[in-house]
Amino acid sequence: MDNKEVVVVVDFGGQYNQLIARRVRENHVYCEVYPYHKAVSKIKELQPQGIIFTGGPASVYEEKAPKIEEKVFQLGIPVLGLCYGMQFMAQTLGGEVEQADMREFGKTAISVDTASPLFKGLQEQETVWMSHTDYVAKIPADFEIIAHTENCPVAAMQNKAKKLYAMQYHPEVLHTEHGKEMLHNFLFEVCGCTGSWTMANYAKTAINTIRKTIGNGKVVLALSGGVDSSVAAALISKAVGSQLTCIFVDHGLLRKNEGDEVEAAFQNSGMKFVRVDASDRFLGKLKGVSEPERKRKIIGEEFIRVFEEEGRKIGTVDYLAQGTIYPDVIESGAGDAAVIKSHHNVGGLPAVVDFKGLIEPLRNLFKDEVRELGAELGLPEYLVWRQPFPGPGLAIRVMGEITTDKLAVLRDADAIFREEIANAGLNRSINQYFAVLTSNRTVGVMGDFRTYDYTLALRGVTTTDFMTADWARIPYDVLDKISSRIVNEVDHINRIVYDITSKPPATIEWE
Repeated sequence: MDNKEVVVVVDFGGQYNQLIARRVRENHVYCEVYPYHKAVSKIKELQPQGIIFTGGPASVYEEKAPKIEEKVFQLGIPVLGLCYGMQFMAQTLGGEVEQADMREFGKTAISVDTASPLFKGLQEQETVWMSHTDYVAKIPADFEIIAHTENCPVAAMQNKAKKLYAMQYHPEVLHTEHGKEMLHNFLFEVCGCTGSWTMANYAKTAINTIRKTIGNGKVVLALSGGVDSSVAAALISKAVGSQLTCIFVDHGLLRKNEGDEVEAAFQNSGMKFVRVDASDRFLGKLKGVSEPERKRKIIGEEFIRVFEEEGRKIGTVDYLAQGTIYPDVIESGAGDAAVIKSHHNVGGLPAVVDFKGLIEPLRNLFKDEVRELGAELGLPEYLVWRQPFPGPGLAIRVMGEITTDKLAVLRDADAIFREEIANAGLNRSINQYFAVLTSNRTVGVMGDFRTYDYTLALRGVTTTDFMTADWARIPYDVLDKISSRIVNEVDHINRIVYDITSKPPATIEWE
């Protein structure tokens, strides 16, 4: 992506690398994350306005501690070191780092020098989020201390002349009360950024890039109806119109009315839209299967086979398009951080059709930015704000064997849950919410009759990155209305429970 203004985030294995990048972009400054061992070459290539070092789990004095070439400090580009990044800066430039007698973790009171550009407009006493066992015992020559805590004599430091700044704490997390302002000050007061990066500009640039890349060629995209593939489809369609064919494989495991909604959104868009009703085929393959991982593998394999068959009908295809987004790229092992999960679309789908290139127009965007881009492109709100939905669909939200009857029960119950969350105005504040049809059956009473029917579980979470999540505190009156409606309007459910487990120890999905 062509950007005149960019900041490079150097990843030392910190858990907040994505969050730092998101905070920078919230200021309308484009940035990219690179592992420390690739950063210098990318910095030379991009000539960024600023550089931010992330934290990391290592100690700088360990033999295999991650390091970056010292010349990064001699390029005249402003640098902000955070946590491990601060300790690396201090040690590399002649300071000393030692293990602290008393580690600091959690919210901490800090005294700051408001004359520093980093703390412009802030109070002399701030609350920040500390998480460290090492500390800077001696600052490098020509540096000055600009913040301290009761237990940490160097909570922040600067070399104003060389535009080198560092913080021992994490300004990117919400627990640092004015962390956003501190990052804003670095970007605008120190780096001189203008904040010109917007989704409107991104869309224009992406459309032009796609046109140049594809030329007169044909491109095919597997459209799931999820946010990422839908926005990718809309963007590519704006660029090349009928040269794009979207293959929408309806595996019969979608939510209520979802297939029709996706078709309605794209059938008159100018692209070639192919909806394949393969529900009988998928349900046939899944008959008698209860084990979750087997379900996933069967659905993934069958999806490829269907896509293969439809791709061959198109004939020669020059490009395959995918809805890969930035967290997919980072999580697939970009740095020394633990690989959270591998993503099939980062390594590339199997060669289901012959193509000469891959188009991934969302590869540099986070999920919230993808939604913003979708709105910019005019996609309907129900697609832009569609709830995250796993590839296997309702197959992993129906516990045990999947049947058409069970799917019908879950669809109706899930639709009521989502409708009432929206009616209560909670659909933007709860990041993911859905219903699960358990294999538990319990005794109940309906009128004068005893029943023996299914237990339905409701799940709602709040999260910023989906790697960790907290259960959503849905008001009791909303839960009461949801429960009453489902029991009265959906057959074969006589008991409803709400999942109050966070991630970890649980996962967001049940299977």
